Order: sequence, then C-alpha cells, then structure tokens
Amino acid sequence: METLVTLCTLLSFLFSAHADVVGRFEDAPECMKYFYKEKVPEWGASTPGAARLCHRFVNRYHFATLYDTNHRIAVYSAYQFQPSNGGGRERRWFVEPQLVDITWQAGMKDGYWLGKDHPGVYLGERQALNEDYTHSGFDRGHLNPNGHHAVPSRNATFTLTNVVPQNPKLNQNAWRIHESQLTDLFRDKCSKAYVLVGAVPSADNWIVKNNVKRVNIPDYLWNAYCCVDNNDSPIQSGAATARNTEDNWVERLSLDELGEFLQQFSNQPVGELFYNNCRA
Repeated sequence: METLVTLCTLLSFLFSAHADVVGRFEDAPECMKYFYKEKVPEWGASTPGAARLCHRFVNRYHFATLYDTNHRIAVYSAYQFQPSNGGGRERRWFVEPQLVDITWQAGMKDGYWLGKDHPGVYLGERQALNEDYTHSGFDRGHLNPNGHHAVPSRNATFTLTNVVPQNPKLNQNAWRIHESQLTDLFRDKCSKAYVLVGAVPSADNWIVKNNVKRVNIPDYLWNAYCCVDNNDSPIQSGAATARNTEDNWVERLSLDELGEFLQQFSNQPVGELFYNNCRA
C-alpha cells in the first residue's frame, strides 16, 4: 500500500511538473501547434545557450520561444494569431522560473513575487529582468504582440522572455502600424495564421547595469507569417524586417527574401521557416 501511495505521489508530481523549458519543442506535443504542420525552424537551433520555452500561463500553453540565454533576448517566438477580445494589458512583467532552476514551477510568474518566494536567489543569470529595462532608454518591445491574442494568451505575452530592447520610435510607430496591418490581414484573409517573430542580436550593443552587460540590443527585428485556409493549405505568406533604430522603417519581404536576409547573420543554412516554406 505504501509503495502504491508513493508511486501515485510520484506520478502526480511528474504530471504537475510538466516543464515549460524543454529539451526539444517536440517533447511537448501541446507546444507544436504553434508551428505550421509541426515543423520547427532550423533557424537559431545552434544558438549557444538556447532554451526552448513553451510558455505556460493559467495552466495552459500559449506560444513557443527559442530563447538566447546568453544575450537574454529571444531568437524567435512562434504563435497562432487570435483576434483580440480586449483586456489583458498587464502591469506585471513575468519571468520563467525554470530558467532559474529547472525544478521550479512550470509556468511564468510575476518576477516580483518569484523573488519574494526565493529570497537571495538571483533570477537574472539566464534571462532579462524588469529592472534591466528601467531607465534604459529602450521600450520593452513585444516580439509576439499582445494585440495578436485573446485573453489569457494576451496576458501571457507579458513575459520578459518575449521582449527585446526596442527603439521607442520604432516600437510606437512603424512596427506598431505593421502589427496592426497584419491584424487586419489575418482577420480578413486567413482561417489560421502561423507567425514567427524574432530579433538579430548586435555584435556588442547592450543595456549595461552596474558595469555588467545585461541585455543585448538587437540590430534588427523580423517577422514572417503563413496564412492558411480551412483545409490548412497555404493561401498567402510574407515577412518583414526593421532596423532597431529611429529610422522607423519596416521593409516588407517574401519568405525567400527573409531567408536571404537572415543568412547574412549565420554560417549555418537558414532552412525553411515554415513547412515547405508555406507553398501550396
């Protein structure tokens, strides 16, 4: 009887502790739905210190992120577009507990309260913290935009693993307008829209706190989408890039052109961002 109780307790622990930091996205089947036909991009897979995050909030997944723990910014986030139903503008900024200790809770948590739960434990070794952005001159720029989700997924985008130091002019103008135009496109033309959005880190441009390089300031932002019909067949695709400066300009590209753009920053083949590069 005691053995049975112990086994049940162990199984209960394993079930409840299903990690949001995974060795491969394929290890979390619920997380694979954010990739078109469950194809995970090759782009960024060899990034040193990369962590694969299946973002858990209110006990369910909402999107996936390949996170660069050395630069403390995302390589990319992957999500499915949802029409926004309002609300969900968080005042909290979440962190990922399992980037501190893999045995901690499987789900994002308000960084303030996680610090209270674990006094004396530094939370920022492998991720950015809210204080890194304070008085930095940069916005906490969402990669996966909150406006592309309904509550509670919209709330979940307020994790600091989903933001990068973004030039305020770009974040509040050209990039915001581009995200809004994508909203209209996805609502009007797509049964589903699969989206990737990422950042290209700079060679040596950082938010510095107390003489420590804390968060890399990316040179570029980019996004890509694959729009499908009711039969999950591609009907439209596209991409865009923007320099993370006051140039305040978004350049629209094809998926092939985005691949050529990203290839400049890697000695590994970019590969397909979506299954069959979102071709019918």
